Amino acid sequence: MGEHIIKLPDVGEGVAEAELVEWHVKIGDIVREDTVLAAVMTDKATVEIPSPVDGEILWLGAEIGDTVAIGSPIVRLKVAGEGNAKPQGGEVEAVAAEPPAKLPTPKPEAAGPTAKTSPKASVAEVKPAPVISKSSGQTSVSGAPRPEGEKPLASPAVRLRAKEAGIDLRQVAGSGPAGRIGHEDIEAFLSRGPQVAKASGLARNDAIQDIKVVGLRRKIAEKMSLSKSRIPHITYVEEIDVTALEDLRAALNKEKRPGMERPKLTLLPFLMRAMVKAISDQPNLNSLFDDEAGIIHQHGGIHIGIAAQTPSGLVVPVVKHAEARDIWDCGAEIVRLAEAAKSGTATRDELSGSTITITSLGAMGGVATTPVINHPEVAIIGVNKMMVRPVWDGTQFIPRKMMNLSSSFDHRVIDGWNAAVFIQRIKALLETPALIFVD
Repeated sequence: MGEHIIKLPDVGEGVAEAELVEWHVKIGDIVREDTVLAAVMTDKATVEIPSPVDGEILWLGAEIGDTVAIGSPIVRLKVAGEGNAKPQGGEVEAVAAEPPAKLPTPKPEAAGPTAKTSPKASVAEVKPAPVISKSSGQTSVSGAPRPEGEKPLASPAVRLRAKEAGIDLRQVAGSGPAGRIGHEDIEAFLSRGPQVAKASGLARNDAIQDIKVVGLRRKIAEKMSLSKSRIPHITYVEEIDVTALEDLRAALNKEKRPGMERPKLTLLPFLMRAMVKAISDQPNLNSLFDDEAGIIHQHGGIHIGIAAQTPSGLVVPVVKHAEARDIWDCGAEIVRLAEAAKSGTATRDELSGSTITITSLGAMGGVATTPVINHPEVAIIGVNKMMVRPVWDGTQFIPRKMMNLSSSFDHRVIDGWNAAVFIQRIKALLETPALIFVD
């Protein structure tokens, strides 16, 4: 038998380190070749690390949330044969012999050098010790409510006092014989602050759960903090009548052409094409601002990010070169990228390179939002939910399909007037959708 060291492989061009976001194995597990050991994240791409050999997990070299350098050892396996950690020395053996700085589970060494320790027995189960009543030797758990159906023991005077104070005696731990509740127990219960546990049976919950921010959530937190701390946002909200657009969209979706497969159109492809036309009049909206160098990088290609919610969190797949795509091509690319993002198969290239972003919550979009700019971009267009509202046409109220756009701009680059002109141009195109198709 020998040992095999697995190092963090190169997970992408130019990537020097990665964050460990998930372990799929634990110490003592038997794994086969190609078994997924862990998942690591760089930028917003998650990569699974498979095992190159069969073996038993002896050591895990990082905890979830740790940043690991490419080439660092992350797993040690016991394998049939010599493995790659040779006893004669060498770089691999030297690294393998070092105790890990952090281990997700305690090392199974306490049983002594000759004892065989089961992986399941390596972590001792620790249970809280009960509190023993000094006066009687009876055992009662201090501060724990009684099991449902168990009648609390207390004198009539104590019961009266509890009733006047609105205390459910089932929630009071007694310190007397057999758990009997005394006046001192009532006082201790009251000293813990305002009570939520009343005669209704409701019980207060003072639990606090500490959740480590790792993986995609940490990336999102860093990105949002960077954007809000460095970009002075200005948000502009405008109402748009999309009745004609919805009629056109429905008609196009019903249209069938022999030999042509077209995706079902949503509102987003129309918005993207309207943005392309508006950007042609104001190209500075399609920019990235390097505030440290004091340079605005104005792009010719319009690469529109689509903020998408996935089971893992928020990601922004990018429709590249929207200026070269028609309505149906934009729609097909949105569908493809959305499926890749939700399944976790989107590539690093598909999740980067945007020059302006759309954020939409669909039916959950609310009346207005204040979207956060995707740094270092200078604008983000927020789509709110569509609702039928009464609109005065000069003689009467008529039902119209209305929708708000809530858009944020980097005020260092985009003045309020220019932001308004940009959105008004988009509004004009969406309210008269035939103009979207006119070059």
